[in-house]
Amino acid sequence: MNEIVEEIQKKLPDGLIFSVNKPYRWTSSDVVRKVRSVLRYRYNLRKIKVGHAGTLDPLATGVLVICVGRATKQAEEIQAGEKEYIADIRFGATTPCFDLEKPVNEYFEYEHITCENLETAIKKFIGTIEQIPPLFSAKMINGTRAYEFARKGEDVEIKSAKINIRQIEILKFDLPDVVLKIVCNKGTYIRSIARDLGLEMQSGAHLINLCRTRSGNFSLDNSLDINDLEKFLENFETK
Repeated sequence: MNEIVEEIQKKLPDGLIFSVNKPYRWTSSDVVRKVRSVLRYRYNLRKIKVGHAGTLDPLATGVLVICVGRATKQAEEIQAGEKEYIADIRFGATTPCFDLEKPVNEYFEYEHITCENLETAIKKFIGTIEQIPPLFSAKMINGTRAYEFARKGEDVEIKSAKINIRQIEILKFDLPDVVLKIVCNKGTYIRSIARDLGLEMQSGAHLINLCRTRSGNFSLDNSLDINDLEKFLENFETK
């Protein structure tokens, strides 16, 4: 056994926290499994705990905070941190899940939307508001994930939840698409913001791209590419 492996085996169980740029189409659990696999089979850490601090949808990319060893106890505290997203929203059409996971189910007029009236509408979303999560989500309903009901075609009621949105800024306005920067707290569904903006603008809308650029103190610029995971762990003994 080489010295690097020995060093990792000694230090990692004490805890490690880092962020990964989650790849497109990967689930958050896929990333956790990848990290756990490297630790188990390359470094012989069979029983080490690995978790994430805040789920990202499969079609989203960006900052996913990973906690290893005793640091998994900090996951809930980290998850409570403020989040920042860059969201691409398309007006004029809706999907059942409010993003591209399902095909468009209805079309709407959108030519009446202007940058000015969108700016006005956005102001209604700033602060503490009530938001209804998507049915296609991991929200728990009587002990079952909401998406389980959705996949079966069952119609269930999802209760609204209070969220806080600190900032929404229009970065690009090119109808039918707009790009927004959204700064919000834990529990905010950006797909629901897309849906609600569509309704507010007397149209329809859905999310076509989403990147989480910050989660608490972890930023996209400092996040690890999944392909660099092994190299990162090998350098851990110098930290």
